[in-house]
Amino acid sequence: MNNSTKKKYTAGLSILSNIILSVLKIITGILSGSLSIISEAIHSLSDLTASCLTFFSVIKSSKPADSDHPYGHGKYEDMAGFLEGVLIITASFVIIYESAKKIVTGTVMASENILGIWVMLIAVLFNIIVSSILFKVAKETGSISLYADGEHLRTDVYSSMGVLLGLVIIKITGYSILDPVIAILVAVIIFRTGYSVSVKASENLLDHSLPSENIDTIKQIIQTHSDCVVLKSNGIKARQVGPTKDIDIVMQFSENTTICECHKVCDEIEKQIRTIYPNCSISIHPEPICYKRNCQKTCANIGR
Repeated sequence: MNNSTKKKYTAGLSILSNIILSVLKIITGILSGSLSIISEAIHSLSDLTASCLTFFSVIKSSKPADSDHPYGHGKYEDMAGFLEGVLIITASFVIIYESAKKIVTGTVMASENILGIWVMLIAVLFNIIVSSILFKVAKETGSISLYADGEHLRTDVYSSMGVLLGLVIIKITGYSILDPVIAILVAVIIFRTGYSVSVKASENLLDHSLPSENIDTIKQIIQTHSDCVVLKSNGIKARQVGPTKDIDIVMQFSENTTICECHKVCDEIEKQIRTIYPNCSISIHPEPICYKRNCQKTCANIGR
């Protein structure tokens, strides 16, 4: 199964999981009257919307480059990841507002917790399994949108566990006021995740450089050819575009290096980089090492 197909199936699995959990939580929240379960239902609905965005972005980003998008469609995934982060943050504010209103007005109702406890337990197990699959495929394919969706579901694991624990405590103590308090704590977790996902996706949208460890790895590969090539100062520019790493390199060769030798070294460096970063686009620009130093004295006289 190729990466594109794998991403589509994984995104589809996320949609199916969120539909099931959203329906379960909505029904349970209405029947039990628990605000914390209703807040979890809102969270799952935002998860469902995010999963649909992920599915759409995976389909779009898998399309090859064309005349309208000569650099490919990878940024669809980055945009989807950013929108998912915004959705997570919005859901957290809605939950905080509703919970605070319940606490201030004192309209906290006693809830039936047994059904809620079982549904939250099911939600935890579902989301642990599905988020693990999403993270695994995201790592294999370099998909930012699947990663964002996995983060979305991982917050659902933490928040569902918090609600589950809270419902058990309420069942034991009878303190219904804990219900909106737990909902607010859930919202804080949701907000932090939304912020993290949005920042990561926006960095890609704004062409933020790859992490320093990635740049260092590329430098080490070039260094293995130091007998014939020198990396130009600030000669590496690299960014993440959806699932693809976009790498531009400027290298300097000695003036007596033939075009054939230069091309062979460039091919070898590109091959080594692709061994470590398979899904990448590489552009290497070779220059003579005498460039801008004594070219006007030497190279400019060639052919006279």
